[in-house]
Amino acid sequence: MGILEVKNVNKRFGGLQALGDVNLSVAEQTVHAIIGPNGAGKSTLLNVLIGKLIPDTGSVMFDGQSVLGRKPYEINQMGISRVFQTPEIFTDLTVMENMMIPIFAARDGAFTMHALINMFKDREIVERAEQMLEEMDMADARNDNAAPMSRGNKRRLEIGMCLAQEPRLLLLDEPTAGMARADTNNTIDLLKQSKDERDITIAIIEHDMHVVFSLAERITVLAQGTPLVEDTPDNIKGHPKVREAYLGESV
Repeated sequence: MGILEVKNVNKRFGGLQALGDVNLSVAEQTVHAIIGPNGAGKSTLLNVLIGKLIPDTGSVMFDGQSVLGRKPYEINQMGISRVFQTPEIFTDLTVMENMMIPIFAARDGAFTMHALINMFKDREIVERAEQMLEEMDMADARNDNAAPMSRGNKRRLEIGMCLAQEPRLLLLDEPTAGMARADTNNTIDLLKQSKDERDITIAIIEHDMHVVFSLAERITVLAQGTPLVEDTPDNIKGHPKVREAYLGESV
């Protein structure tokens, strides 16, 4: 049984069957990629996994507990962190301040912006943030404003902010979207390093096959809202159904 179990999930929007009989099992401490052509249902499935959408039928269990109907912060406290297509950082704050906020929130639960001043007096939070910036290779940028950073560095910071909460499951939605190839490769290396150094499971939705085959140990292919096949990267590469659904090749 996987740490993340999706069983018999269906979701309709009017006459559109967005997800149909989705079954997915993500094994603990693996990297599991979910791929598929545009309109395959990847984003809908992610929104179900993070509790943003409630499926019409089916269940989504994380470590034996349902995520359905929970608020985002409750899912976060279960041990699930999320990285979306557009980096979600506080652009009006410094790199250091960005890193301190999730550490504070993970420890104390609630967070208000006026607490920012007091955080710098909290040695535990400051030291943990410094440690994470070192791990992310961003210590030299600690006092820089986050707004003008490159997309790759914003993503690096956001991943660090997620990892600072010590999640058991990291959900990534197109983490390299809009990046230059160099930034993409740096992000791949960062995720590999993070996986090697932590007891963490990664589920990634991605259209860039270079990213998928660089990271994934298992791949699920969605087509028209239904899992078409799940297998290892080597077997997926030459699978005729995958080539037909994903690459448009007739077989």
